[in-house]
Amino acid sequence: MQTTGCGTAIITPFREDGSIDSQAFTSLVQWQIASGIDFLVVCGSTGEAATLDQDEWLQAISIVVTAAAGRVPVWAGCTHNSTRTLLKMAAHLPGTGISGVLSASPYYNKPSQEGQFQHFSALAQAIAPLPIILYNVPGRTGVNLLPATVARLAAAHSNIQAIKEASGNLAQFQELIRLLPPTFRIFSGDDNLAVAAIEAGGHGLVSVASNEIPAQLTAMVRAALNHDWPAARAIEHKYMPLLEANFWESNPGPVKTLLNRMGRCSQTLRLPLVPPSESTQRRLEQLATELGLLPA
Repeated sequence: MQTTGCGTAIITPFREDGSIDSQAFTSLVQWQIASGIDFLVVCGSTGEAATLDQDEWLQAISIVVTAAAGRVPVWAGCTHNSTRTLLKMAAHLPGTGISGVLSASPYYNKPSQEGQFQHFSALAQAIAPLPIILYNVPGRTGVNLLPATVARLAAAHSNIQAIKEASGNLAQFQELIRLLPPTFRIFSGDDNLAVAAIEAGGHGLVSVASNEIPAQLTAMVRAALNHDWPAARAIEHKYMPLLEANFWESNPGPVKTLLNRMGRCSQTLRLPLVPPSESTQRRLEQLATELGLLPA
C-alpha cells in the first residue's frame, strides 16, 4: 500500500427522514477532494456504519467511489463482531472500486489476541488480494489489538498492509513502528496525536476533524511528513480546540452539528446517537466562529 497523508473518515449525511442524502454526500466528497485530501474512508465509526443496513452500507460505498472517480483512494469500513457475518459482508466488496478495507477488532465479544488474529486472518484470506487496513480503537471495541499481533498478521498475510491506530497511546504507536516493516503503513486515528505520531515515524492520519477543515489538516499532515515541524505545529496549535471539541459528546454528533451550521448537511443522526445538547451546540458554534469557520 502506497497511501500516505491525511484521509477523512467521512460522515454519512442523512435526510431528516433518516435516509441517506446522496446529494449532500456527493457534495461533501467533491469538497474534500477539492480541498486536497489524500484519501477517503467511508462507513467508519464517524460514518455511523453500525446503524446502516447492508443495502445502505453498499449504497454509501458506491456514492463515495462514484464521486471520487478515481481521484483519491477510497477505503471502505467493514466490521462485525461475528467473523462469519463479517465474511458475508466482505464478499460484496471486491469489484466495488475501493482501494482497501478498514476493519476494526470485534466489538463487545472482547476476544483474546489469538481470537483477533484468527478473525483478521479469516478476512484476509476471504478477500485477498484486496488490501486490509486494521483498525485498533479499544475505546469503542473494548479490546486492544497489540503490536505483536499486528506484526504477526502482517507477516502471515500480504494483503494486511496498514493500521489505523486509535488507542490514544503514543508508546503503543512507537512499538508498532519498531515491529512492523517500513512498507507497512501506520496511521494515527487520533487527530490530537497526529503530528507526534508522524514524528515518531507514522505515515499519516485518518481524521475526524478533516470533515470540517480538510485543507487545514491536509496541510498539517503534509508539513509533518516533510519534517516541517514549525508549520505542522502552528496548524495543530490553532485547531487543537476543534480537534478536542469534536469529542465533547459522542462522535459524529459535534461534527454533524458544525457541518450543518456550515450548510453542508443536516444534523440528523441515527439512534441511539442524538444531536449534542443545546449548551454543547452553542459552545461548538462559538468555537467555530472564533476559528473563522462560521460568519461572526
